[in-house]
Amino acid sequence: MARPIPKFTDRERTLVSQTIYERYGQTVPLQTAEAELQLNLLEETLTTCPTLTWDARTAHFVVFKTGDNRFRCQFYYTDVEQFGTGKDEYDNLGDCVVTVLQVQSDHEREKQGIHSGMNAVDFTKANDGEEYFAPIII
Repeated sequence: MARPIPKFTDRERTLVSQTIYERYGQTVPLQTAEAELQLNLLEETLTTCPTLTWDARTAHFVVFKTGDNRFRCQFYYTDVEQFGTGKDEYDNLGDCVVTVLQVQSDHEREKQGIHSGMNAVDFTKANDGEEYFAPIII
């Protein structure tokens, strides 16, 4: 039988709290929980994993501890609106939390019609197809 996954340490909880504070500029309460996850897709067994949760704005966040220095995360709005980060598992808790906060922030902007990293002008169509000459930067 596999040994149980250790709970989040005080140091890990502090790291998560500080990261959330940096994102929102205020203290957001962390909740502890346990979740049953299928850690191995080849097996149907579920493993009880320590979990940290918090709510910010209209989103709910969860970070699962899946082993020593192994973490998973997601955010959701409703049971049907659940989102991950595109990465199955992290070996660094700070990277895990920062990434889920960034992905949720990007998602929030997209919902508001704000597209980050894009220009408002399509330069290939500037001046009715004429060649575009960018300003000279000295």
